[in-house]
Amino acid sequence: MYTPNHFAVSDRQELLQFIHNNGFGALISNHQSQLQASHLPFLLDEGGHRLMCHLARQNDQLDAIDGHPVLVIFNGPHAYISPRWYTKPGVPTWNYQAVHVHGIARSFTDEQRLKTMVDSLSEKYESGVDAPWQPDYSPKLLRAIVGVEIEISEIQGTYKLSQNRPQQDRLQVVDALHAEGEAAMAQAIIQHNNP
Repeated sequence: MYTPNHFAVSDRQELLQFIHNNGFGALISNHQSQLQASHLPFLLDEGGHRLMCHLARQNDQLDAIDGHPVLVIFNGPHAYISPRWYTKPGVPTWNYQAVHVHGIARSFTDEQRLKTMVDSLSEKYESGVDAPWQPDYSPKLLRAIVGVEIEISEIQGTYKLSQNRPQQDRLQVVDALHAEGEAAMAQAIIQHNNP
C-alpha cells in the first residue's frame, strides 16, 4: 500500500484496535493469475495474531485459498475534501483510513470451531442492544460454510487525515465535514491531528 510518511500508522495496537472497530473487510486472493475478493465480517483473536472469517462453501475463492497468501483490506471513514475549505491553495483530495493485513490463509470445517466463530461474530454485533439475538440455528447450516483463519504476517496502516495541511485548514476541514454530515471523518481528524 502506498503510504507517504506523514500518513503512515505503524503502532500495532492502534492498527489492531482499528480492525476490531472496523471489522468488515475485503478478503483478496489470487487463483490462476485472477484476483478474487469476498466482503466479509472478520474477528481478530485476542493476541492480534490471527483473523477469522467464513465463506459460503460454494464460494469459488475457497478453491485456492488454503495455505496461500491473502490480503485483507479494512476501511474506516472516508470523505471528499474540497480545496474551498482551505485558507491556503490546495487541490481536491480524499481523506480516509485504511488498514491492510497480509497473511497465510487456512480453511477449516470443524463444526464446533465454526459454531464458536459464528456465535462470537453474533455476540460482537448484537452486543449493546436491549434484547440481543441468541444463537439458535440448525447445525446443518454450519455445513454450508467454511471457516478461514489467517495468520497475520504484516499490518500496514494509512490514515490520510489532512496532516499535510496547516492547523487552520484542518479546523476548517473539520467544520466543513460536520456541515456536510461527515461526522465520522471530522472526528477522525480531531482524534489523530489535534487540530
